[in-house]
Parts: sequence; structure tokens; C-alpha cells
Amino acid sequence: MTDETKQTPSGPRVTGLGGVFYVAGDTEATRAWYREKLGVDGEYGPQLAWSEEPKPNPYSLISHFKDDAYIKPGKGGFMINLRVDDLDGFVEVLKSRDVEVLDTADEGYGKFAWILDPNGVKIELWEQIEEALP
Repeated sequence: MTDETKQTPSGPRVTGLGGVFYVAGDTEATRAWYREKLGVDGEYGPQLAWSEEPKPNPYSLISHFKDDAYIKPGKGGFMINLRVDDLDGFVEVLKSRDVEVLDTADEGYGKFAWILDPNGVKIELWEQIEEALP
């Protein structure tokens, strides 16, 4: 990021990711899966409060790809990235809940694991390791 892009703009601006919305054939079963497997729920679906993020300098990211290679085997041309505070521990929890973990990686700045939700949407789990913003 350049110094120019790091400046906080004045006036109305985008302040964060508001949500991810997609069509699911069985919305109640999908909400139950997120509640039972990932431990997240809310009035309108899984809800995450930024105030619960324990790491310094948390951020959300919107990445663009030229093709769907990184998204596969997920369906729909998109992926959901969820922050976790202890990836290794959370992977063990997922396995105990019979969730297939497709792969894991440690990139230094963060740890990653990938799963599919019941609709075939790929979910990337991310533990932020480095405190500095990119």
C-alpha cells in the first residue's frame, strides 16, 4: 500500500465489510451448519462483531482474481474468508464436528485452512499473525 492509499479520507467513506450474501437452497439447514460447525449465528444469519476481534489492526480484504482456480472446489465464483483467533485449535474443532478440512497453509503473515459449506461455497479460515497492516 502506498502512503496515499493509507490516508483516511474525509467525508463519507466505506468503513468495512458489511456482509456476504448468496442464495442457498435450504437457508435453515445452511444457518444450522454455520451455527453447529463454525459456532456463528445471528438474527439474519451468521454475524461477526469486529469488537470481538482480539488481534491488533484487524482488516477485511476484497481480492479480485482473473479465474476461479483459487476458489475451486467451491461453487459460484466466490469464497468467504473468515478470521479465526487460533487456526490450529479451530481445525481440530472442525474435525471433531465432521467437517472436512481441504488443506492448510502457513504463509508467515497468516495461517490458512479451507473448507466447504453445505452449499459448496468455499470458506477460507485465516489467522492473522503479523500485526502490521499490509
